[in-house]
Parts: sequence; structure tokens; C-alpha cells
Amino acid sequence: MTIREVEHETTAKAPAETVYRLIAEVENWPRIFPPTIHVEHVERGERDERIRIWATANGEPKNWASRRTLDPDTLRIDFRQEVSTPPVAAMGGAWIIEPLSADECRIRLLHDYRAVDDDPAGLAWIDEAVDRNSRSELAALRTNVERAHAEAELTFSFEDSVEIAGSAKDVYDFINEADLWAERLPHVASVRLTEDTPGLQTLEMDTRARDGSVHTTKSYRVTFPHHKIAYKQVTLPALMTLHTGYWTFTETDTGVTASSQHTVTLNTANIARVLGEDATVADARAYVRDALSTNSRATLGHAKAHAEARR
Repeated sequence: MTIREVEHETTAKAPAETVYRLIAEVENWPRIFPPTIHVEHVERGERDERIRIWATANGEPKNWASRRTLDPDTLRIDFRQEVSTPPVAAMGGAWIIEPLSADECRIRLLHDYRAVDDDPAGLAWIDEAVDRNSRSELAALRTNVERAHAEAELTFSFEDSVEIAGSAKDVYDFINEADLWAERLPHVASVRLTEDTPGLQTLEMDTRARDGSVHTTKSYRVTFPHHKIAYKQVTLPALMTLHTGYWTFTETDTGVTASSQHTVTLNTANIARVLGEDATVADARAYVRDALSTNSRATLGHAKAHAEARR
């Protein structure tokens, strides 16, 4: 049985405790780790927890459950996959944060793993995926930790909701069946939806803007029938460096509340090119919010009509 042990590290200009907290609080992950699509707590104790992670590995969406042990005293988080996805037979490791000074630290990421049947090709695939993801995770972590203070005003969240006199299942189905959106939604020109793993979708879409221009986006979506669909956009419009969100469907006494939530980080480098030399961060924020809300509200409106017609 071949067990491979590898270590990656980086340094960050941020307090060790700040870095530990970012890694410990898994709701941050889609924002700070490029491969991560979505994370949910399954169980949560004082220092031990189970989480489910949806992420890309070598460009393919995967999901797995991990157990984590958090030690805030030593700034260490141990993790172990419960059930791994082939070709991985077993995978675990640790995050270790070491203070170098009051505002700088070393971040060490340890992995140990083995391949199904000790297959050399499988081990090579895992080697490549672990190396690529570890490098991108550490680089993103360093970048995001160092930017956290400066970009506080550049990251924001908002939500649009609509009350629907219909069933949560019918509203959920409308959002889930994105392959039909080109027929159902006027602002969608064309759609390519794949779902090789049940509940894990890749959605590519050509969307029409108000000025008639068409832009292409790609998202990974994680579905939880019939109450939630979480997503992370990976092909982004010019004004964003991050776009995550989720659709939620909450049953009420009169039907269902359907909501669309967005979290966005603005790309300041493109504001002048897209909105003009005089445009400010506030202008970009308003523009992005308006564009996303317009599409969300349109989609929710059509979902409402669909669900109420079926009641």
C-alpha cells in the first residue's frame, strides 16, 4: 500500500489568527479558494465537525465529506475525507499556521493519500490534482488574506425575494431545469447544462443584456431538492473577480418564498474600461447589483408564473 505524503507552504502578510479563522470558517471557502464551489456543515461540535465539500479537481466537479478537528490554541486544523471519490482511496492532512511576526505568518498545507488499488496512473492523477489545488489554494489564500482589509468595500451581498402561491417543488424545478431556460426566459439566448453526477451541474449560458449585447458565463451548481441551489460562477463578466450565490425555496402558509442571493467582489481594474474614466467603485457596485438583480427578478417572476399555473 503506497501512501504519499506531501507538503506545500506559503507566507502571508497577515496575523496568524486571522488566517486560521478564515480557514476554520468554511462558509468563506468559495470566496477564498478557486476550486471550491460550495461547503455545508453536516455535523458541528465544539472542536470536531463534519463538512461536505463540492469542488473542482483537474477541472472536473467532485464532492466529498470530511471530518475536521480544530485546534485554535495551536492554530492547526486536521482533516480526513470520509468517503473519497475514485481514483482517491484515502485522503487526509492538516493546515498549520505558524506566526512569523505580529502581522506575518507561514501557512503549511499537509496531505497524505493513496490511490484505489495502488494504481500508478491513479496516483499520478492525484499527485497532479493535489499539487495544482494546493498551489492555487495557498496562492488564493495568501492573496485573499492580504486583500481582506483593502477589499472590504469591494465585496458585498444582496438578495431578491418573491412570494409565490405555488409549491416549493414546482419553483425549485423551474430553477433546476436550466436546460429549458432559453425557451422560458427572454434574457437567455442559449444554455448548455450537464449533470454527470446527480446534484452537481455545470451550466454554461449566453445571456442578453439590456443593450442587446450577449455575454457567456459558466457556473457550477449544487442542488438540494427542493429547498436550495448553490452556485459559483467561474467565467466572470469584466466587473467581477468573484460571484457566488444561491436560490432558496422556503414554504410558507400561503405557498413559498423564493429568493436569489448574490455575493460579489468587484474588479476595480476594469471599472474605467467598462463604465468610463469617471466611474467610481460606487458606480460599479450599483451597475453590477442592478444587472444581477434584473436577471434574478426576471427569473423569479417567470418561476412564479410557472408554479402558480401548475397549482
